[in-house]
Amino acid sequence: MESFWQKLNKPLFVLAPMADVTDPAYRRLIAEYAPPSVMWTEFVSADGLYHTREKAGMKDSENPLVRDLLFREGERPIVAQLFSSRPEMMSYAAKLCAELGFDGVDINMGCPDRSIEKQGCGAAMIKSPENAKAIIRAARESGLPVSVKTRIGYNQETLDEWIPELLSEAPEALTVHLRTRKEMSNVSAHWDLMPRIVALRDKHSPKTLILGNGDIKTLAEAKQKVEETGCDGVMLGRAVFGNPWLFTGRETSEILPEERIKALYTLAVYFNELTPAKHFHILKKHFKAFVQGWPGAAELRSELMQTGSLEELTAVLDQHKLVYSDA
Repeated sequence: MESFWQKLNKPLFVLAPMADVTDPAYRRLIAEYAPPSVMWTEFVSADGLYHTREKAGMKDSENPLVRDLLFREGERPIVAQLFSSRPEMMSYAAKLCAELGFDGVDINMGCPDRSIEKQGCGAAMIKSPENAKAIIRAARESGLPVSVKTRIGYNQETLDEWIPELLSEAPEALTVHLRTRKEMSNVSAHWDLMPRIVALRDKHSPKTLILGNGDIKTLAEAKQKVEETGCDGVMLGRAVFGNPWLFTGRETSEILPEERIKALYTLAVYFNELTPAKHFHILKKHFKAFVQGWPGAAELRSELMQTGSLEELTAVLDQHKLVYSDA
């Protein structure tokens, strides 16, 4: 049976998983304004899902990790991104995601966060290809299509060694962040390497979809990279900050202040509704992204940064006599 991946129209332009960004609130906003080809959740610990649900006996409604996996039908197709270095934990979590109704599971094998790597997860998996393959096989026990997100190497580029290891498991899709773990985001993404990755795919797993990631700021630029490199699509991350219209092709400079204010308010309402356990300060990164580029924006942004609730945010907008709702 074909997975949802094989039924998508190419090229694919997908939403990157980003901690405290692609949460249920912002995904809902993006889905309403400009849905991508595929959505990703924030990455979630498979080990954490197991221990809080099975060992602690916590109900799903009380489990903050499960709440991070909430989604709405309008976000489909949606993939849950998980991380673990233990196959039994990955198997458990992937099966839970199947129960929750996800369209697929993605395995994070690229995160450079030291706390994640200490668990043998994220980018540390590049150094353990046999375990990485076992993790893919464990996720597949869920019956969901499995994809992987990784990097071009750990301390140096090792495409010819690392990528074939992953492709030997025939993941449905492989997203490659075009930097090494060592490079972090301190250098430009190596898009010149993408044709090599595509060639490796053609040799080792022809049906696997290849997505590139890194430094893409607009949909037009993403389309250009697909044409130049032959990949199947592009994952966009930071470009979505302050621009939930990204996947329509609109650039931030084209969006009127009135539209930005309404979108920011709507996001705050969704955040209040869908993520009640999270602190309101998480929205500060959105304040910085949405409120800039017009006279008075700096003053407004400064005041919004001091707010700690939806009520306080609304009061600031009222004080500035801004229209933030169509109601």
